[in-house]
This record gives sequence, structure tokens and C-alpha cells, in this order.
Amino acid sequence: METWRKLNGQDITEPIKEAVEATIIRETAAGHRLKVCIGSDSQVRNGVIEFATVIVFLREKKGGFMFIQNSRSERSMSLKERMITEVAKSVEIAYGLCDLLDHYHIGLEVHADINTDPNFQSNTALKEAMGYILSMGFVFKAKPDAFASSSCADKVV
Repeated sequence: METWRKLNGQDITEPIKEAVEATIIRETAAGHRLKVCIGSDSQVRNGVIEFATVIVFLREKKGGFMFIQNSRSERSMSLKERMITEVAKSVEIAYGLCDLLDHYHIGLEVHADINTDPNFQSNTALKEAMGYILSMGFVFKAKPDAFASSSCADKVV
């Protein structure tokens, strides 16, 4: 089981679903309207693929913050397989949280670090990623609108 942390490095010690619920309760009690965006990114370094998955909490007109999970794979993957693995990591987290978010009426988006421009290599995984995310019933965002993966996760991978 991979661990989660906050951007300041503080470990999240309880199960992620409990941490998310406590966050929702705290933030809504403070008067914030929330939306949650989940995304993943990866980098290959010295033959090891490093992944980052983030749960981004957006406070309407009040900024946001995120929870971060890092993982590694030493298995070689094609670019397309790596993109789909990123999406699978995001979908797994979204699926584990969707009933909780529905209960509190929190909007959810799944972001894929995949370019909609066919001139970019990551575009080869666009159709599969979009189909996967939409078939699970989630709102799908790709670049340039996929900030959870292309900005937030990208900074912590």
C-alpha cells in the first residue's frame, strides 16, 4: 500500500478515504464549496518509472490544496502503456472515493496528462484513456484542461 502525504511533506496516516472525508467536513464547515480533481503523471529516470497521483481539492474562488501519492515501477513500458497506467491509477482512486464525494455532493473530475493535439506522442493513448474514464462514469479532462495531472502531479513526480 502506497502512502499519501500533503504538499508540505506531512504524512497522511489514516486511510485515504477517511482523510478525504475529514477534509470535506472541515472545508465545508469553514464555508468552502469544493470540487475534487484526480490526476497522475510519470517520469522515466534511469530506467525506473516514477508515478505521482494527486487528489486536488479546489475551494471555489479560494485556491486549493492536494494529497500526493508516489510510486515506482521498474518494469519497462511503452509510452502508451505508461499513459494508460497513469489513467488507471487515477481511476482507481476516483472509484474508491466516488460514493463519498456523491454523499457530500462534491464534483469530481479525472484528469489525464494526454495531449488532444495529434502532433504529440501522448495523443496515441487519448481514445483509450477517454473511453476508460467516461465508461466509469467520471468527468474526463485532457490537456490543456487537465491541470491535476499536467501541473499538480507533474510537480511532485
